[in-house]
Amino acid sequence: MKHQEDDEQQALFEWAGYVPELRWMFAIPNGGKRNIREAARFKKQGVKAGVSDVVQPLPRGKYCGLYIEMKRSTGQTHVTAAQNDFITAMREAGYKAVICHGFEEAKSTIEDYLKL
Repeated sequence: MKHQEDDEQQALFEWAGYVPELRWMFAIPNGGKRNIREAARFKKQGVKAGVSDVVQPLPRGKYCGLYIEMKRSTGQTHVTAAQNDFITAMREAGYKAVICHGFEEAKSTIEDYLKL
């Protein structure tokens, strides 16, 4: 279960590779455990706590783009205060910003967003 969230996000991008509308969807590598030196280096490069894992930058309907915070589909998951703050800020800015529990929920969210 340790890497379930990573595996589900990987499955999402494998599926996205078959969907032309998702050509520009990308991941933001903010998560993960790092040693203090590496964390400081990433912070200097602009990594910010709470930023969602997946971005579909193209607008659809009333939204400027889509942010997805990935969580595993089974077991307990935790959303940090920083993640909640980011999601709230993105919603206020006109983005669709959601928490998805696993590949299937993320896929369904994207299909709905794109009206596939």
